[in-house]
Amino acid sequence: MQELIEIQAELKAPKGQYNSFGKYNYRNAEDILEALKPLLKAKDCLLVVSDELVNIGERYYIKATATIIKGDLKVVVNGYAREEESKKGMDGSQVTGASSSYARKYALNGLFLIDDTKNSDDTNKEEAKKPILEIGTENFNNCKKAYLANNAVLSKIMEKYEMSDEVHSALILE
Repeated sequence: MQELIEIQAELKAPKGQYNSFGKYNYRNAEDILEALKPLLKAKDCLLVVSDELVNIGERYYIKATATIIKGDLKVVVNGYAREEESKKGMDGSQVTGASSSYARKYALNGLFLIDDTKNSDDTNKEEAKKPILEIGTENFNNCKKAYLANNAVLSKIMEKYEMSDEVHSALILE
């Protein structure tokens, strides 16, 4: 989906929140959504974000799903956050809400290629390539499909992230 590639390249979601205890800047899901709204409107795309409570083993997780839709095309990415059994000063609904926000943020990060390293604002004064993280089989296969559909997607990924020769070869070879 060309519109997603363009949104990924144009999106600027600064870390506008400050954690005074940890002394670092961060962005939350609301910051990302606010930055996305004009881009989605300009590209005539719809973004749907939803949550589902899932039980994995003996723990509950919030599974957030971020879906971008353009006509009949859609791209879906999931993010997970584990609910704490309890958290001091929070009731059950607040614990779930915090987990939801966290899971949504990481689903959006995955969908829109947002780097969320803690110190990147302080240590990278000029835009530098970030090392690519282990993306897993499902995300790798999605990247491969996107690349095969449009060669420009690999160059967009490589503008932002470094990748090993093995990953690069695996993406471009059938």
